[in-house]
Amino acid sequence: MSKLKKKWLVPAAMSLVVLAGCSNNNGGNNAAPSANAGTSPSATAEAEQSVADKAFAAGKYDPPIEISTILMPKKYKDGETKENNVHTRFMEEKLGLKLSKDTWFPAGSDQYKQQLQLALTSGEKLPDFLMVPTDPVLTNQLIDSGEFMPIDELFDKYANQTWKDHAAKHPELWYPFTKDGKKWNLPIMEYTDNDDTLLWLREDWMEKLHLEAPKTIADLENIMDKFKNENPDGLAAKDVYPLAVSLKNNTNTWMGGLDWLFGAYGTIEEQWNKDASGNLEYGSVNPGAKQALAKLQEWMQKGYIHPDAALWDEGKSAEIWTKGNAGVLPGANWVPDWPAPDLLKNVNGAKYKAYPVPAGPDGKIGTKWQNSGVNSSFMINKNAEHPEAIILYYNYLLDNLADPAVGSEYEYGFAKGYDWDDVDGQPTSDSTKIKDFFNDFQFITGPARIPDLYMKTLVKLAEGNKPETPYEKQLSEFRKPENWYAAKVVMSQIDIRKQNYFTGAATPAMISKWNLLRQSELETFNKIIYNKLPIDAFDTFITSWKANGGDQITQEVNDWFKSVSQAQ
Repeated sequence: MSKLKKKWLVPAAMSLVVLAGCSNNNGGNNAAPSANAGTSPSATAEAEQSVADKAFAAGKYDPPIEISTILMPKKYKDGETKENNVHTRFMEEKLGLKLSKDTWFPAGSDQYKQQLQLALTSGEKLPDFLMVPTDPVLTNQLIDSGEFMPIDELFDKYANQTWKDHAAKHPELWYPFTKDGKKWNLPIMEYTDNDDTLLWLREDWMEKLHLEAPKTIADLENIMDKFKNENPDGLAAKDVYPLAVSLKNNTNTWMGGLDWLFGAYGTIEEQWNKDASGNLEYGSVNPGAKQALAKLQEWMQKGYIHPDAALWDEGKSAEIWTKGNAGVLPGANWVPDWPAPDLLKNVNGAKYKAYPVPAGPDGKIGTKWQNSGVNSSFMINKNAEHPEAIILYYNYLLDNLADPAVGSEYEYGFAKGYDWDDVDGQPTSDSTKIKDFFNDFQFITGPARIPDLYMKTLVKLAEGNKPETPYEKQLSEFRKPENWYAAKVVMSQIDIRKQNYFTGAATPAMISKWNLLRQSELETFNKIIYNKLPIDAFDTFITSWKANGGDQITQEVNDWFKSVSQAQ
């Protein structure tokens, strides 16, 4: 996806890959504040609680306190340093927070990984607040280290309403962070619904062939047949493969995916869905998957899918569409940013438009949905003197920078002279006129995002409403009208999505058996699609899958699901 690179739209730089080692220290569940000689622990705790309550009441710590965390800024403005820059000044002036000497400033994710491994194995002091990517294995390793505290009480007491409302609406966001009946990670929020599947069709072909929107799989088949055999650009049938898909690694994926086709037959492949009884089942072994495979086999034989699709990853699958040899690209609402510009460059007169996914023969319809609005998370050191400080920090970002008000000090961006400035008497964030600072800087938590704001704003624009807030004006400038309309299509089908409910670390049987099961699935499904195996080979695959660990894994997944869902 093309990066949303301005102001409040910047994606958080949260792609760290970190591994945790074993700890020599025993774990505790509560903060262990330092106490002065002669002062009882209870009195010290009460005093520090009073400091926290006063800080949240005032919006800042007065006098300032020191905290330690992880920061990996890419560069600083001339004359600034990691200890003294626009962000450190912001923290102290607005929040009464200062970075202590124990803060880590790794140069990148690899260095962070090494530093964290060394600290955990050697017993070195850890920062107060550690950022953790969305990685269930890593999360469980850190929980088991015993170096961090559960966050249940802190979140309930101090998190702002935006944060709490989203968590209440999506209790499943806690599943990866729940263990032993406790929550261990503070979720950092991300935009929701931004990666949902829809179909991008060559609209110029649709218009020239006088075709209407496909409401069913049969309608789509008719469109693909005409795209191939009555091509409006005069392409020979042998040069047109209407459906651009990737069959290399995952078919439930972000570009060229097939979740929508499996959804038309009542399942979503390669993820764990809820069945009619509320239990989790692996979507690829649902009977509907057999019907979807039969349809794919038919489409491959008719030449609707390129024979090299099994060699193509997601990015490669889009190339046949951008080169003008395909007419249907499954993708997200942001396709107008990438790769659609390549289509317009390569094919004169090309047009494209987003369409809803079609229904199957029995009226079933569905797509994947794996986004509970979480980008990453933070864990709090059990010895942090002010464990609530990270919440005060993130609350402020959510309240002030995620959707700034007209007339606020953040109306045009974070800081004048950095990500915005006055140019010829007018405020601008045009990076050709000012230094594009914001792309090179990272807040502790990454930029604050209100999960449903992005798609709601695009729908508002698609419906012809004028942008009013600073956020809406930004989005109207940096998102294309085709993007606006696509968001409206996504939100019109909001109820058809199936969520992947398994977000935990690999179960014991998964560790030993899942790779072979997945390999068997990919090989069998591709052979069926390419007609190297009959469709009934699916039944043989199911029998083998269950006997060779599938049933055991299903039981373990459901045991995990019950443990985390009952804890909410």
